[in-house]
Amino acid sequence: MTATQPRILVVDDSEDNRYLLQRQLLRRNYGVVLAENGQQALDYVQSHMIDLMLLDIMMPVMNGFEVLQNLKQNEKLRHIPVIIVSAADDMENVVKGIQMGAEDYLAKPFNTTLLRARIEASLEKKRLHDQEQAYLQAIALEQAQSNRLLRNILPQTIADQLKGQKANIAEYFSSVSVLFADIVGFTELSGHINAQELVAWLNSLFSLFDQMTLDAGLEKIKTIGDAYMVAAGLPIAQPDHAERLALFATSMLAAIEQIPMPNGQPLQMRIGIHSGPVVAGVIGMIKFSYDLWGDTVNIASRMESSAHPNTIQVSAETYALLQDHEHFSLQPRHGVEMKHLGTRTTYILTRHRHH
Repeated sequence: MTATQPRILVVDDSEDNRYLLQRQLLRRNYGVVLAENGQQALDYVQSHMIDLMLLDIMMPVMNGFEVLQNLKQNEKLRHIPVIIVSAADDMENVVKGIQMGAEDYLAKPFNTTLLRARIEASLEKKRLHDQEQAYLQAIALEQAQSNRLLRNILPQTIADQLKGQKANIAEYFSSVSVLFADIVGFTELSGHINAQELVAWLNSLFSLFDQMTLDAGLEKIKTIGDAYMVAAGLPIAQPDHAERLALFATSMLAAIEQIPMPNGQPLQMRIGIHSGPVVAGVIGMIKFSYDLWGDTVNIASRMESSAHPNTIQVSAETYALLQDHEHFSLQPRHGVEMKHLGTRTTYILTRHRHH
């Protein structure tokens, strides 16, 4: 048998009938397998693929009705088409077999033209069924891949809303925390390092931050050049959002101690955090983006840009949420000038060593 030959299982306790059918089928280049009772047939299909079964009804060990019942109750085998093979005057058994799920019937003695027509019709139905299943599997695979890609771009709850064809996704959150982190000296570095090497290094660094974000239960918003933006408290509210983001920020500084820049110099980052209300939603039609808007975002960005290298600068609003937390030390920094925001008192956050 070749890989493209339809494979037909002939099940009949009569040796003469088996070999008569075998000769007819081989002449038409079908692959043929023989079984002398129903149990042999079931044992065979458990471990071999077939395209059609020609099934006698009256057999010892296990009759045709029992074979049909077992096939149709098995999720992996129920798709196998079955043609009942029966005496011409045994219409009652033929009807019962059809009711149990058989595709068609053949009357003994065989009419070769009718045999060929009914086998070809059943095989065509099997081919169409297999083709449909292959299409459905391909669609399911593509759908799963699309879902994974969508989840890489958007939070799960937002992706679910988009899949539900909800338009204008926008939500107001009264209290979240937003973090910006920026690489110190990146602009100068990018002018002296091979572009591919620089991008590969940046990808490695941000991939590490991505994994840390997932582990911490936070939401990465985006990267902007060499800046990394993360939020806590959305799209699912988290009462401890400031604490989560503060712990994440200290973990970032700890992680970069082991990561030199491509030029061999120690990696330094500025980190800023602010807490407050935001509007979050999806913009765009071609490339979706989940983004945040509001003063909270702008102030968080200013917290980062005015921070000293390798420090975490937080606003007074974030300080108010963290001041009683035993994990952290918060030292005031007075008279910090911020673009468009004037002079403010900010706080430098560190994590207690014993924590």
